[in-house]
Amino acid sequence: MFVRDKIEDDLRQEEKLVTLEEFWNWYPDGYEGRFELHNGVIVKVQPTGTHERVAGFLASKLSVYIDRFNLPLFIPRQGLIKAMNTDKSAYIPDVMVLDNDSVKNNEPMWKKRSTITKGSTVKLAIEVVSTNWQDDYLMKLGEYEKLGVEEYWIIDYLGLGGRRYIGTPKQATISIYHLVEEEYTLDLFQGQDVIKSPLFPELNLTAEQIFQVGQ
Repeated sequence: MFVRDKIEDDLRQEEKLVTLEEFWNWYPDGYEGRFELHNGVIVKVQPTGTHERVAGFLASKLSVYIDRFNLPLFIPRQGLIKAMNTDKSAYIPDVMVLDNDSVKNNEPMWKKRSTITKGSTVKLAIEVVSTNWQDDYLMKLGEYEKLGVEEYWIIDYLGLGGRRYIGTPKQATISIYHLVEEEYTLDLFQGQDVIKSPLFPELNLTAEQIFQVGQ
């Protein structure tokens, strides 16, 4: 298809660094794909079917929780988080939980561009780890902390992350980072551990229940 060929040609232009405005204008309408902007470079995100099942499972559980407790939150199908102090990076979490009022009152780019600029609007960002695990544990972790994203989960259902992040021996691990005085605290969950989220304290899910979706 012409659209697909054009996208692949555009992605090969590695020397051309683009701004967020250029990225928005380039982003292909109707194309079934996901793209992020990393320091001016357009990066194609190609999740596996299993990856999507894990993300979908978590989104469905959180949606039920939000409805049950009538929380002023929602989960968009897709949206960008603009990095802090730059117009050359923006990320698409696998799952994102947003504050309703903040989206309406504090996010001028949301209606037209589906883009969040203030970390306080993002109550939770979830990344499901793929082979490029460094993006989740290094780049996005640092950016979300700087922005002030209240909670960040890394779902490493294949145990791909570095040992300094998930321990030895490497195994499937869920890392939950929660913002306290502008810095992330960390709790790790494996096996039959019941995950503990300050934002969703009654979620009642074990790490293994999540990992089984990815098997």
